[in-house]
Amino acid sequence: MSRPASSDPRRDGFVRVRGAREHNLKGVDVDVPRDVLAVFTGVSGSGKSSLAFGTIYAEAQRRYFESVAPYARRLIHQIGAPKVGAISGLPPAVSLQQSRSAPTSRSSVGTVTTLSNSLRMLFSRAGSYPPGAERLDSDAFSPNTAAGACPVCHGLGRVHRTTEALLVPDPSLSIREGAIAAWPGAWQGKNLRDILDALGHDVDRPWRELARADRDWILFTDEQPVVTVHPVRDADRIQRPYQGTYMSANRYVLKTFADSKSRTLRARAETFLESSPCPGCGGARLRAEALAVTFAGRTIAELARLPLTELAGVLRAPGELSETARVLTEDLLARIATVTELGLGYLSPDRPTPTLSAGELQRLRLATQLRSGLFGVVYVLDEPSAGLHPADTASLLTVLDRLKAAGNSVFVVEHDVDVARRADWLVDVGPLAGEHGGQVLHSGPVEELRGVEGSATARFLFDEAPREDRQVRPPRGWLTVGPVTRHNLRQVTAELPLGAFTAVTGVSGSGKSTLIGEITEELAGVGRLVSVDQKPIGRTPRSNLATYTGLFDVVRKIFASTDEARARGYGVGRFSFNVAGGRCETCQGEGFVSVELLFLPSTYAPCPDCAGARYNPPTLEVTYRGRNIAEVLDLTVESAAAFFADDDAAAGVRRSLRTLLDVGLGYLRLGQPATELSGGEAQRIKLAGELQRVRRAHTLYLLDEPTTGLHPADVEVLLRQLHGLVDAGHSVVVVEHDMTVVAGADWVLDMGPGGGAEGGRVVAAGPPRAVAGAAGSRTAPYLARALHR
Repeated sequence: MSRPASSDPRRDGFVRVRGAREHNLKGVDVDVPRDVLAVFTGVSGSGKSSLAFGTIYAEAQRRYFESVAPYARRLIHQIGAPKVGAISGLPPAVSLQQSRSAPTSRSSVGTVTTLSNSLRMLFSRAGSYPPGAERLDSDAFSPNTAAGACPVCHGLGRVHRTTEALLVPDPSLSIREGAIAAWPGAWQGKNLRDILDALGHDVDRPWRELARADRDWILFTDEQPVVTVHPVRDADRIQRPYQGTYMSANRYVLKTFADSKSRTLRARAETFLESSPCPGCGGARLRAEALAVTFAGRTIAELARLPLTELAGVLRAPGELSETARVLTEDLLARIATVTELGLGYLSPDRPTPTLSAGELQRLRLATQLRSGLFGVVYVLDEPSAGLHPADTASLLTVLDRLKAAGNSVFVVEHDVDVARRADWLVDVGPLAGEHGGQVLHSGPVEELRGVEGSATARFLFDEAPREDRQVRPPRGWLTVGPVTRHNLRQVTAELPLGAFTAVTGVSGSGKSTLIGEITEELAGVGRLVSVDQKPIGRTPRSNLATYTGLFDVVRKIFASTDEARARGYGVGRFSFNVAGGRCETCQGEGFVSVELLFLPSTYAPCPDCAGARYNPPTLEVTYRGRNIAEVLDLTVESAAAFFADDDAAAGVRRSLRTLLDVGLGYLRLGQPATELSGGEAQRIKLAGELQRVRRAHTLYLLDEPTTGLHPADVEVLLRQLHGLVDAGHSVVVVEHDMTVVAGADWVLDMGPGGGAEGGRVVAAGPPRAVAGAAGSRTAPYLARALHR
């Protein structure tokens, strides 16, 4: 896959990679031309991201950081040097991955796209001020600065408060009986009750019989009196008085919610709080001085709440403008145009970032890059079509072409065959996943992939055989959802068939997820509800495939039952790397240690004592069928299935492994850390966990875009399992953009017709062929094409 290089790699027009060994790559040599749209394809886990991001982008970043002052490098998160022999002809690179930003409500669509900066400048320089009002700086229009934030809610727009009804849910109880439910349990709660008793309050009288003034003081006072408490304890315990400080229930709840490091304690405190719009700013987040300034008759908060398409209309309407206002509105309109071009016109500038999907967030960053004016760089994108309706994919391709036309190279990791067909250059990695992948099967023009043997991608790119017409399953009943009034849905009611495979479709922002989010176990006909999403199965390397599925519990029991383990007195806990006893104490069971290199990025090296095995030597001396516990964890699912194939004691292990194989995850290692898994892999692990449970009663499975991050070959594997669930008498509902999945459904519910205010309605409902002919549906033409392909 390599081509003869010229004497000067900067001028021969290729990025040349030699000896790439990152993750599962097997000494890959590949040449990719610059100034083209190059698409990296391959099944999930084949190594395409390891090549594009883990090797090419990582090396470009490493070279850039070498030019940064050593002291400054310490302040920047660095990902370390990739395992590669050499890379030549590599320009500077910009990465746009599908990673979520920090979950803060202060981050919004406006801050990510810099629209907020331009909007603030417009109000500062060209807004209509009240007579005599002093002109404000642009910072005064930001809820994230001291100059602009509302002093009551500190710029959040909402306040959290407690009420007596929340703090004391059962007023028939006395304080001693636990009337104040918000107080902590155990000793701390008893301490507060003893302090109240010492202060002279009746802790044995029902709460409702206490005087109003006493109830208010107990719950809401800011005073913190200190009194001597004489505790009443058991006769055999020391009766020693102590100085106790009182804290009201309101103060305790607010302090815990704001300051506690424990997620459990914060979640408990939140149950005693109610959230409401700030009384100072009415939810606008700004000081009164900023809200007194208008443009086109609206405040900045009112404009920030509008969908971008509506905001553009308002900015075009004012009529006569000053030169300053004209320049600023034109800049705003240009910025909005790049976002709407990517199918995100339904978003408002004040939409919090944590509420966006990974695909939406990546496209917002892409819109920002379009405005940057950079040229001569390599943009490395991670599935930009993820979460995108086929109607918006054409717009995405136009944007990618514009980046290329500006003099840049665009390298895209992608599963969408329509994007792959438009590529100038295609790099196909495979042939399979994990240890069976890691090879470049093809690097060249798209058409030349047609004759490549072993390519899973070629079949889907060039297969033009007509689709088999499958029989639609008749419904065994109907599930009524709604009426729903939420976000852009207004009194929407939908009927979904039970005992069938239902696909919910529509452009981004049409209301699909909002509608499906209203399905609960309380609805008639649901039975048991299982929601399978793409959130990580764990956030630390200690969580892995084996621990999540419960498979590791059975494996540890098998090791604990061996003759050697029994002779040594080793129990099940001995074979856990999370607790002291069997684990290596040097690395605390992590398998690696962090090595600080001062001015270079910290690197991780195998533990010097256990060499990455995670366990101490005595534990590793216990073997089962010739392998110790660390060696078993290092097996792939596929290898483990063969290893445990004929052992009666491992029946539970075989069941877990079989379901993992059924969802196409045979390439993953049993001990593979959760942090190394993609969203699609995490979702399939969760599905495998559900599949291994025996379900006799009706279950409704709910999946939100299950094919995101999956190669078409992996989609086929996933669909076999989902249709198998329906054949077993269950119901499956998926929110989906992949038209091949929709074409194979029994029922389609199409939302729209547009996104945001232009959506929120059921456009069409019925079998796929009926919806494919629906007038006014943006999904219909693409579904019709998938049905006839």
